[in-house]
Amino acid sequence: MKFNLKNFENSPQHYARIAGVLYLIIIVMGFFAETFVRNKLFVSGDATATANNIIHSQLLWKIGITADLIMQICDLPVMIILYYLLKPVSRKLAFLNLSFNLIQTAVLVANKLNLLAALFFLGDADYLKSFSPDQLHTLSYLSIKLHDFGFGIGLIFFGFVCLFEGYMIFKSGYFPKAIGVLMTIAGICYLFNSFALILVPQLSSIVLLMPCLIAELSLSLWLIFKGVNLPVWKQKIII
Repeated sequence: MKFNLKNFENSPQHYARIAGVLYLIIIVMGFFAETFVRNKLFVSGDATATANNIIHSQLLWKIGITADLIMQICDLPVMIILYYLLKPVSRKLAFLNLSFNLIQTAVLVANKLNLLAALFFLGDADYLKSFSPDQLHTLSYLSIKLHDFGFGIGLIFFGFVCLFEGYMIFKSGYFPKAIGVLMTIAGICYLFNSFALILVPQLSSIVLLMPCLIAELSLSLWLIFKGVNLPVWKQKIII
């Protein structure tokens, strides 16, 4: 089906379900890369142990990077579909939301270079022989740390995305207000955690992001199984 505004207005449920499935893929890919790859191989405060883990699990490290890139690829159609779904609430706010989402995705994609650099520093190329093993381990470790901060910076923009989407979902009338509230809370959590990472790192915690997982999972599942309230949607389109 060709994607255009007329087709979208004729079958918003179809596109809502596509967005829901892709959003679920984003959540699964992100959870896998962070939990089963980086958290498994990265040893906080120990550059040598981290380097040895990556050296002996290079394929897993690359799979983690690939999972992240799949996540960002899926994010593009999701943000476009959400733009059309939420545009009847506020065209300007929906466009602003799309803009912030694009910036977030661009930052996160570019940030994957830090994870590749962490792997390159642990290679056996001749140009690396001018560094000692300890120096290379440290450079690799620093690349991963830089990725963590790059990820946090990207999530600042996504925090605003969640705030915008939370407001528009709450006001829409064709999505549950509860999901709008959850997305707003998610936005606050993303912003607090990311700014804490920069300003007061000891306050940053993965626990702060649990409400974000609940909110985004709720939204993705609602899009898949319920979609939009069609009568209200059509009324908003006419208006």
